[in-house]
Amino acid sequence: MTNQQSNVRVAVVQAASVIMDRKASMEKAISLTQQAAEKGANIVVFPEAFIPAYPRGLTFGTSVGSRSPEGRRDWLRYWENSVAVPSETTEMLGEAARKAGVYLVIGVVERDNEFSRGTLYCSVLFFGPDGTLLGKHRKLKPTASERIIWGEGDGSTLPVFDTPYGRIGALICWENYMPLARVAMYAKGVQIYIAPTADARELWQSTIRHIAAEGRCFVLSCNQYVTKDMYPTDLACYEELASSPHEMCPGGSAIVDTLGNYIKEPVYDKEDILIADLDLRDIAYSQFDFDVVGHYSRPDVFQLLVNEEKKDSVKWVKSSISQP
Repeated sequence: MTNQQSNVRVAVVQAASVIMDRKASMEKAISLTQQAAEKGANIVVFPEAFIPAYPRGLTFGTSVGSRSPEGRRDWLRYWENSVAVPSETTEMLGEAARKAGVYLVIGVVERDNEFSRGTLYCSVLFFGPDGTLLGKHRKLKPTASERIIWGEGDGSTLPVFDTPYGRIGALICWENYMPLARVAMYAKGVQIYIAPTADARELWQSTIRHIAAEGRCFVLSCNQYVTKDMYPTDLACYEELASSPHEMCPGGSAIVDTLGNYIKEPVYDKEDILIADLDLRDIAYSQFDFDVVGHYSRPDVFQLLVNEEKKDSVKWVKSSISQP
């Protein structure tokens, strides 16, 4: 176990992507990471799909039973601006973490770089203060229309990293409504639970406060602030946004303590960097009467099996072919 410090300063960055532009979004992330570090942050968190975008309001020309050529062109643009892992983009993000001396946690749209090379995943990347890419988490279940553009992750990318500032891990947006996924994180000892999201509803605030109280962990919820005029007007399906409001996503990023109370209340209607100082002793303080995987668990009654094997489609095909 890493020698753990009692106190940590965290930064939650509520900002918009430079939509559909990997390079510009990365440059914005690097600048904001440095700004957070100048405020003394040890851990810096960015929203879901920050590079190159959470494409709210777009259908990519799809309806049940059909896909349009225009929608395919927008998806190709999205794919071309996605992030291969590893790549020059991850190297530059790692260098930004190193220069800032922070743990950097950022949502990206990841392009499969191993098997098909065509599938995209909604992922979170973790970088250490030495610039190392520590690992990633791929969203297990894209929600609703997200399934058109993103594949499903597997149990091989459910990491919790031991750092001098506590054990950090992440579930993305509505994965946090999956009880067994949450329990898997708790069982790995997550202390700083990172929840990048695209959900700006008031109900989401109930979710993150419940997780903090249930897991007796700090919750860092991070969303984007996005307006319609941030979208490039040369999208092939730009007209799909005609009925969308000016404020596409109002934000709602927040930081919650280990008893479910706000440390930083939700911020709306602007880009901002939320800064908070966390005392990791508050975790034990809060576990006095409730420890979800400790004295308040009943492993004699309930057991959780987590399949952490990598889903290898190529091996599956070869195995199927070899069967008599």
